[in-house]
Amino acid sequence: MSLSLRHLHYFVAAAESGQVSRAAVEMNVSQSAVTGAIKQLEMQLGTRLFDRHPGGVTLTFEGSRFLQHANNIVASVNEALRVPSASTEKVQGQIRIGVSYTVAGYFLPQHQARFTRSYPNVTIELREAPRPVIEADLVDGRLDLAVMLTSNLENRAVLDHETLIRSRRRLWLPIDHPMTRTAEVRLEQVAQEPYVMLTIDEAHQTAERYWEATPYRPKVIFRTSSVEAVRSMVANGTGITILSDMVYRPWSLEGQRIETRFVDDPVPSMDVGVAWRRDADLPAAAKAFLEFLSLTFNGGGPGVSH
Repeated sequence: MSLSLRHLHYFVAAAESGQVSRAAVEMNVSQSAVTGAIKQLEMQLGTRLFDRHPGGVTLTFEGSRFLQHANNIVASVNEALRVPSASTEKVQGQIRIGVSYTVAGYFLPQHQARFTRSYPNVTIELREAPRPVIEADLVDGRLDLAVMLTSNLENRAVLDHETLIRSRRRLWLPIDHPMTRTAEVRLEQVAQEPYVMLTIDEAHQTAERYWEATPYRPKVIFRTSSVEAVRSMVANGTGITILSDMVYRPWSLEGQRIETRFVDDPVPSMDVGVAWRRDADLPAAAKAFLEFLSLTFNGGGPGVSH
């Protein structure tokens, strides 16, 4: 069997949704088609990509590593099909791009590298800052674009945006936690456990909003701006947490396993996208970067997913 883009698309859809049935709906194919493609991939690679459980599927360590490669392959093919290389060398200039912490660490680097290879005469100046600073700099013209958590965007009257990915939030658990053996997890159950709260990129404020829609509150034992600290504390059984798939890795720095489960109460996704001032006259280099991201993720130009 030769690996095809179809196999990769089905695999990525199942990994992002956490359910084969949901991936089939998103791809507009039968569930058996997704299941078959994943099995063929696993046979070809000689390893198991998913752990199956009553609530759906979670990536194995090998599956998590392969997902990064699959996303890169799909994005590279989209880029090659839609961006004529002869025209990219004509684009020149500098782009001032604001980035939030999570985007800088878990999303942007690989896409920036691909853009730089396609547009060798464009220089990117990155500025990491909190969301309020990024929004103010966009409004005042100190930044051309921002790659940020668009789900946190506040100044929507002045700033336009395009969402590129929606990363689902799931419950993180140590491997031996009793909730790993249950088919359904509710926030009521999570509220009974010690909870580690991430604070970076306003994660705690987002969490407070969806908890406030319930009669329950998490038992926060520690607040930290470090994703790795959260990962280690969950893995060693100190507490549990709810975080997005984009920052999930199945192993802590100490080599301990982390499991995930879907929460059956409403928990919003963490949306990553690009933002700009609505009335800004963007330079050609900034327009090229915006179009590059839009084509890579949404298959259309700016304005596809506002």
